[in-house]
Amino acid sequence: MLWDARRGRVSERRARGWAGIDAGKGHHWAAVVDETGAILWSKKIENDETAILTALGEILDLADEVSWAVDISGTSSALLPALLAAHGRQAVYVPGRTVDRMSGAYRGEAKTDARDAYVIAETARHRRDFAAIGVPARLVADLALLTAHRTDLVADRVRMINRLRDVLTGIFPVLERAFDYSSRKGALVLPTGCQTPAAIRRRGRARLTAWLTNRGVRGADAVAAAALEAAQAQQTALPGEDVAAQIVAGLATQILALDDRLKRIGKQIRDTFRSHPQAEIIESLPGMGPILGAEFVVAAGDLSAYADAGHLASAAGLVPVPRDSGRRTGSLHRPKRYSRRLRRVFYRSAQTSIIREGPNRDFSLKKRSEGCKHVQAVIALARRRAGVLWALLRDNRAFTSAPPVTQAA
Repeated sequence: MLWDARRGRVSERRARGWAGIDAGKGHHWAAVVDETGAILWSKKIENDETAILTALGEILDLADEVSWAVDISGTSSALLPALLAAHGRQAVYVPGRTVDRMSGAYRGEAKTDARDAYVIAETARHRRDFAAIGVPARLVADLALLTAHRTDLVADRVRMINRLRDVLTGIFPVLERAFDYSSRKGALVLPTGCQTPAAIRRRGRARLTAWLTNRGVRGADAVAAAALEAAQAQQTALPGEDVAAQIVAGLATQILALDDRLKRIGKQIRDTFRSHPQAEIIESLPGMGPILGAEFVVAAGDLSAYADAGHLASAAGLVPVPRDSGRRTGSLHRPKRYSRRLRRVFYRSAQTSIIREGPNRDFSLKKRSEGCKHVQAVIALARRRAGVLWALLRDNRAFTSAPPVTQAA
């Protein structure tokens, strides 16, 4: 064996080495192999700067040229590629699915961090087509944090609205059915003051309208009328009404506060995104607002990584892949390995673009007339929009409904 357990390193320096890192939150495990697949170095590394730099120096002493591979590309391993980039090194990303499948090609069934690191290093040694992990620019890093935080807040809002509707159904089902609590401010302001049929009847329509108006509710009279009608339809007080009313009032207050936070973070995302040099071009595409534009910048990364529009669409999972065997040809199916975030951006922007009249809506209707279902038509439109956006960014020009005029050379 080349690996010396007593000294913790190999005695001879190699010409080439591959370092595989099984990344984690608290610590990483790194393994280095040479051209023959022999282990040169394997050790646990704490996820802090000093430990990573120490391990980096030890690994670089093993071989003249070292290739790096990591199985996680995210916040838990953000420090590692940043330190590698600071020292002129770059790591590639080996997906976890690939590591899991490659583990079956090696002897033994054990599942340890050391074995995973070895499999990552061996996979990187055999393959040269993995994507490199780049350290994002400050603007992209800011947008990544802001959009991720906004996504978490939106999920919290949905959860709290569902909880509010569930509790309100238990004491006042007519009022729960009377409003859309996800989109109307008045529907959320009302339960902060009145949650039961008796409370609404005591206040009356005139006083309830004035109370809602003072809190900035549009159409306060209509909200008060609907609430009073619901209160008249239920004369029975249900068990647990007082405690449930307190819970409903608290949830409604939290949702309103969360709405204010979402507005502030939305403005911050918009201001940050519009400092991007190509933000105006991205926003010019119908259906692509500042929020989706920011998510596109984060998910797509450097546009130079996509050789053509097809590569961008393929990264978003908008291009079917063949599944041919023997005489069976032309069989296409949905891809499994693609960027979910990038696909979400194109799909949602395509859905938004067909609301208004224009070429996007016309293309969607054309696909529907050809027999496509709604989802199929939206995916086809998203594929076309990916090519359009790639061309706009390549030519550095904004979108226009009229096609550009072709001039003779």
